[in-house]
Amino acid sequence: MPSRNEVDDIQRARIVLAMIEMAARLGYIGAAVAPVVARAGVSRRTFYKLFDGREDCFLAAFDWGVERARAAMFEAQQGRRTWRELIRGALAGLLVLFDDEPELARVCVIETLAAGQLVLARRSQVVSELITALGVGAPRPRGGADVPLLTTEGVVGGALSVIHARLLEQAHQVGADSGTSGERGEGDGARPLLALHGQLMALIVLPYLGPAAAGEELTRDPPQLPPRERVGARPDAGGVHPFERLDMRLTYRTVRCLMFIAENPGSSNREIAKGADIPDEGQASKLLARLVKLDLIVNSQPHGPGFPNRWALTADGKHMLGVVGGR
Repeated sequence: MPSRNEVDDIQRARIVLAMIEMAARLGYIGAAVAPVVARAGVSRRTFYKLFDGREDCFLAAFDWGVERARAAMFEAQQGRRTWRELIRGALAGLLVLFDDEPELARVCVIETLAAGQLVLARRSQVVSELITALGVGAPRPRGGADVPLLTTEGVVGGALSVIHARLLEQAHQVGADSGTSGERGEGDGARPLLALHGQLMALIVLPYLGPAAAGEELTRDPPQLPPRERVGARPDAGGVHPFERLDMRLTYRTVRCLMFIAENPGSSNREIAKGADIPDEGQASKLLARLVKLDLIVNSQPHGPGFPNRWALTADGKHMLGVVGGR
């Protein structure tokens, strides 16, 4: 049986993920405590044991998203040397992450603007970090003077505004495709954010490298990235993540699967698919097989062909949930 601390970690992770889903679907205003705890499958008492209120929970969700984005951008920069190529890689990493996880993108880019002062202050801090990062190693335009800080702020603000608009377009497309406008999510007909890469790069390099370089970016393809990004480092872990060796995407489905196994050790493939909201048992089996290879779960009662698997977390699996839970 999981320990008390492990249970708290699992419940915290469940609530944070539920907040991301509800805020993406209903907006920050609609993501009240009641729908969040209902989606997470925990009590209000448990919620208030772990969070001070809705804003505190949303802030934790935003911080988790920022950590994911920071890790994706850093990973996409590896092997690149010049300022321009570093920016190209970081931008591609961010856009790919947001395309893969539109709920997370909506929370980080759109719904933070509707949240309280604590979240807005944190968002302002993150934007300031982006502005500073863009200026590190940036070339000077002709004339030798540095690009003014206000210009850099305008570039970052403009890029975020474009992404914001595309996310709203995607949400509108989803509503049109489904015949509803109340819930938001993914849609096959929505244009991917990665398609904006050239235009955003042109916007970014123009004040630094001039119109010729900006024009080049409009015709360049986005850089090729590895198919999977590693789990991001925790801000309080000195940049060293205990699972840096794992080449995996930490998606909602992965976390739900691990959390369900933690709370229901000995569950079968079918039970996990149902409990973790995985619509297809075959998809659940593929995910479980991958988690086995990563040494996060183990078949606790192997009986051979014809017998159901009985899954449990390994020590690494328990540690992973602790990291996800922010402990």
